[in-house]
Amino acid sequence: MARFLHSSPKPPQLSFFFPSSSNFLSPIFSFPKLSLQHHHLYNFKSSISKTFASSFRNGRPETGCPVPLEQQPINEYQTLSTSFPFSWASSDIVEYSSKLLVTGASFALFIGLPVAWFGTVGPETEPFKRIICSVSSGILLVTLAVVRMYLGWAYVGNRLLSATVEYEETGWYDGQIWVKTAEVLARDRLLGSFSVKPVLSRLKFTLVVLAASLFACALFLTGIDGDQNVSNIRSGNASTRVIPGVYSDESARAFEPDEFCGEPGLP
Repeated sequence: MARFLHSSPKPPQLSFFFPSSSNFLSPIFSFPKLSLQHHHLYNFKSSISKTFASSFRNGRPETGCPVPLEQQPINEYQTLSTSFPFSWASSDIVEYSSKLLVTGASFALFIGLPVAWFGTVGPETEPFKRIICSVSSGILLVTLAVVRMYLGWAYVGNRLLSATVEYEETGWYDGQIWVKTAEVLARDRLLGSFSVKPVLSRLKFTLVVLAASLFACALFLTGIDGDQNVSNIRSGNASTRVIPGVYSDESARAFEPDEFCGEPGLP
């Protein structure tokens, strides 16, 4: 009896797909890489401000804004953020600090130091004092520049945060006031809060640092002058000091030694 062995067909092979960790769920979900570093946050703020400025550069007809384009706060902000030297304040912190440092050092080295060194008598006796004077001149120049930047940014910030806009149609004699719509007010206040207020905070901190530096330079100069006066008193220069309108034998002996020849008071 013959046996017939019927072999059952082989079951289909199951191929299991194990995706790698790099491309897992990549066709379905795409997660952007988030970074909390400072320069990424700064680029995010800059992109927001540029988006607002480019979107509303020419104004929207549905808002019915009668303010001229050059007097609209959004356009004033765009002009300020790209003009010299106001654009320094809105740049990166490293670039902002380096520009201020280079400006102050250049002025102190090429203008302040030559004036302090060659504009006075006997600078070789007090070199440290001349150097402090030149450094003070550079700090003073940077302080004036930062004050100018602060005034400009504060003006634009107030116009962005305000609910009304003062403008002139043709000249100073026809000033008008326009009340912002809800859309324009929300846009301007968002831009002023996230773009202008951080700049003002940075400028305020810079002014505090510069004021402290000027105060320190003034203390150094005062200390140097005080030490010099003490040394003059100890050396006896105070006794031979000439006082206008007052006669003294000591000053007369110093300026006319021949007239007091043979007197015991003459050295």
